[in-house]
Amino acid sequence: MDYRDASLPIPERVQNLLEQMTTEEKIGQLIQPMGWKTYRKESDGTIQVTEEFKENIAQGGVGSLYGVLRADPWTEVTLETGLIPSQGAAATNEIQRYAIENSRLGIPILFGEECSHGHMAIGATVFPVPLTVGSTWNTELYRKMCEAIAVETRSQGGAATYSPVLDVVRDPRWGRTEECFAEDPYLIGELAVEAIRGLQGDRLDSDRTIMATLKHFAGYGSSEGGRNAAPVHMGLRELHEVDLLPFKKAVEAGACSVMTAYNEIDGVPCTSSTYLLNDLLREQWGFEGFVITDFGAIQMLVSGHNTAENGEQAVAQSLQAGVDMEMSGFMYRKHLAKALEQGLIHHQDLDTAVWRILEMKFRLGLFEQPYVDPEFAERVIGCEEHVELARKAAQEGIVLLKNEGNLLPLSKTGPKIAVLGPNANHTYNQLGDYTSPQPSGQIVTVLEGIRRKVGAQAEQILYAPGCRIKGDSREGFAQALACAEQADVVVMVMGGSSARDFGEGTIDLRTGASVVTDNPWNDMECGEGIDRSSLNLMGVQLELVQEVYKLGKPVVVVYINGRPIAEPWIDEHVHAILEAWYPGQEGGNAVADILFGDVNPSGRLTISIPKHVGQLPVVYNARRTRGKRYLEMDLEPQYPFGFGLSYTEFQYDHVRVVPEMIEPNGEAEVQVEVTNTGTVAGAEVVQFYITDEAASVTRPEMSLKGFRKIHLEPGQTRTVTFAVNAEHLELMDSRHQWVVEPGKFRLMVGSSSKKWKACDLQVQSEVGPV
Repeated sequence: MDYRDASLPIPERVQNLLEQMTTEEKIGQLIQPMGWKTYRKESDGTIQVTEEFKENIAQGGVGSLYGVLRADPWTEVTLETGLIPSQGAAATNEIQRYAIENSRLGIPILFGEECSHGHMAIGATVFPVPLTVGSTWNTELYRKMCEAIAVETRSQGGAATYSPVLDVVRDPRWGRTEECFAEDPYLIGELAVEAIRGLQGDRLDSDRTIMATLKHFAGYGSSEGGRNAAPVHMGLRELHEVDLLPFKKAVEAGACSVMTAYNEIDGVPCTSSTYLLNDLLREQWGFEGFVITDFGAIQMLVSGHNTAENGEQAVAQSLQAGVDMEMSGFMYRKHLAKALEQGLIHHQDLDTAVWRILEMKFRLGLFEQPYVDPEFAERVIGCEEHVELARKAAQEGIVLLKNEGNLLPLSKTGPKIAVLGPNANHTYNQLGDYTSPQPSGQIVTVLEGIRRKVGAQAEQILYAPGCRIKGDSREGFAQALACAEQADVVVMVMGGSSARDFGEGTIDLRTGASVVTDNPWNDMECGEGIDRSSLNLMGVQLELVQEVYKLGKPVVVVYINGRPIAEPWIDEHVHAILEAWYPGQEGGNAVADILFGDVNPSGRLTISIPKHVGQLPVVYNARRTRGKRYLEMDLEPQYPFGFGLSYTEFQYDHVRVVPEMIEPNGEAEVQVEVTNTGTVAGAEVVQFYITDEAASVTRPEMSLKGFRKIHLEPGQTRTVTFAVNAEHLELMDSRHQWVVEPGKFRLMVGSSSKKWKACDLQVQSEVGPV
């Protein structure tokens, strides 16, 4: 058994093991059943593996398990039936031990876990969702967050994560907008690289790193009408220049796995696209990891896309296109052997996929270190350092959209504050989708954060929910208005919810108390599979804000939500607006830090917020040929990409490029002086955009090509420099070749996509490949 010899090169170990495997054992490596169904929890907290799992091991083994530690309403795993950190680590050890000791070759299982904004397991740190993370424009902070997620996951046995999400958002009605970073591919690409560095580290065979899975490949954020898994209508040039760019960056950074998207592109399902999974990903980009499907994606080829007549054809299409592992495992387990018998696939196709998976298991060190330390898991998961990191990410991701008359920051002494709204004190509403059930006291709501901030003045804080996210009940209006009447300033925490039904009950709208019912209210209006036809506040939320506004008190609206909200009345009338997205477990503290000025807001929008849903798509990098304005309104967003206010002011001076003329493969530098002209310290996001003035194919109006987040004391000036090279200037021409064309490029540096200063760069010489 040379494959057990760690001194041998990994390719030799893979080849040795592969030669000894039966067809059944090979197929077993390609399947990933639902992990939470492989065990049952005993009264003492230990677990017993199920008979079904034992049977699967006996029939050839299981290559991977999905979500052994996942807990949520979909899995039906609760705080009572789920596992705390030390139990989770012990459980994966027990499952792993059974698989190794009861299979012929002792191949370890790869545990794959969901970690979009923290490990989706009981007790793990809940970080802000990616949309909030994107709004930080802080790649180093995100890398540290990924390092924390990696160690929390690996300490419990998880060795793979299904993140980062690199989809480019075109239509925010899409329910998965919250899982994405931005509408801009460059920004997503920079965050993608840091995700790989943070999750995978310098080596995979460590107790602090995990394998990253890029998803969803590709075009998933550009679906028809913003509907999940709907068709994507996109040309090859746009696909490469926009949607594929972040994936390419992440592959170059060393990503180990890629997940296919549910959608089709121009009639070809991504799960069976040879062009995407083989020609592009492997042959052109040199990807050396393995490809996994999304849950149930191969079945869609038979029922949904209807490109296959039966299961055998579906698995053959996927395997030959380049799909190595099937999440859920149903189709591969049931149909792969038959597809082999029918000659639809060959044994070499099977061997190729198995090789890729085994190679990754060796790289992860699973053959040498298949087990984890429960005591280490208990120490590291949810530790103080990670909680502080969650708070920091939320602080930097909150965007100040409006601050009329400098209402903010508020004083901690003196004013009586009414905290109103359905999201003011709702634990799960501020966490986002892909969240596990939360132990009592782990989440800090906005109400709790404000009360903590004012300390001894906590009796000055009045609270009423007023209404729910959805529904037309106004029974809470009277109490909310009574609180507002007594207050000097009103903070209204409105927005949306991606909270699935955790059985926590509902809120008494008259008292604000939690009420457990047999049929808990479900306010979910965002998240996977929850797409909308509009972007307005649901229910009677707007009406509540309008009624409170009539009282003549200063009103601050704090949005907690997973997609942009288009409410022109609120934009026009209320005095201050904070956009927090879903800020995670420390969101309440972070919002209070901003409201009272302990933290100067530095978040900037990564998604344009429209005035009206009828304007969609509203993206800053639209084509010049986007057409004329509507009869009722123009095409401009309410708040543009890159926008965000501060409690200080920043001035941009002396934008210049050196040299002013280069050849296609030449380099230049853009410099700008940024000064804090205000009275308090603050962080500014300096943004660098490029416009190609004339080209052989139509170009975006502008494209982000660089950014820096800098901290400046009052009166301090700093020179910020951006590199300009072929990568920033190139385009895909009419022959689908990457080239830098000669001509004039406008270079813009500023505080948003609508506020900048510019200089020009001339590129000379002939058109040439980059």
